[in-house]
Amino acid sequence: QVQLVESGGGLVQAGGSLRLSCVASGRTFSTYAMGWFRQIPGKDRQFVAAVSRSGDNEQFADSVKGRFTISKDNAKNTVYLQMNSLKPEDTAVYYCAAKSTLSSVGYYSIVGQYNFWGQGTQVTVSS
Repeated sequence: QVQLVESGGGLVQAGGSLRLSCVASGRTFSTYAMGWFRQIPGKDRQFVAAVSRSGDNEQFADSVKGRFTISKDNAKNTVYLQMNSLKPEDTAVYYCAAKSTLSSVGYYSIVGQYNFWGQGTQVTVSS
């Protein structure tokens, strides 16, 4: 079991930046691939970014490529989502997720592939 706690959300103007953090409990964080997803009311949860267990491989949704980066610090049990050049359409609740995996290089973009989820943090981008 792993518990995930997100932080760093808030209100920002278009063009601004935010960094989300997700801290995981437990001593096996290095065995998890991590992902960030987002959701707006009435819509399905959408993939944003993913990072492999090792932290060396990444994947991004087309809508955030070139603006968002993801990083994984196994020593701190933390995954980050750096969001730059934010747009109003980035407004959503952002969730981090963990997938237990034996693969050190795999990354995952589908909601159903993840075992554990955080409670979410609200990001609001004003125009």
